[in-house]
Amino acid sequence: MRGPGLPGSEGGNGVRAYELMVIHDGDLDDVQVQDELKDLRSRIEEVGTIAEVDFWGRRRFAYEIDHKTEGYYSVIELTAEGGAMDPVERALRIADSVVRHKLIRLPDDEAARRGLLAGPVPANDNQ
Repeated sequence: MRGPGLPGSEGGNGVRAYELMVIHDGDLDDVQVQDELKDLRSRIEEVGTIAEVDFWGRRRFAYEIDHKTEGYYSVIELTAEGGAMDPVERALRIADSVVRHKLIRLPDDEAARRGLLAGPVPANDNQ
């Protein structure tokens, strides 16, 4: 039986595509946030490959989180082996400067569409 992430299937080497959203404390200044992001990038590059970093900047929260009303949002697209991001997530959980983070594994078709993983070429219905 073949499927995503299984030996013998497309992407069977265990490399997966992820999207990581991180919200840094709004009490930090821009320089501190950029230093935190540089540190995060180096941690990720130890275990995987970063495709893109999208820094959204300072945004107001929809509701108060840990008595805070603003934070710096960043979205990072990356590829890594399955389970390789565990130490990075552990570091994010205990970091005082991180208000929230969310790591999601992108479905293989979405990862291929974004150019993160090789995937099947979409059929052209106009032929």
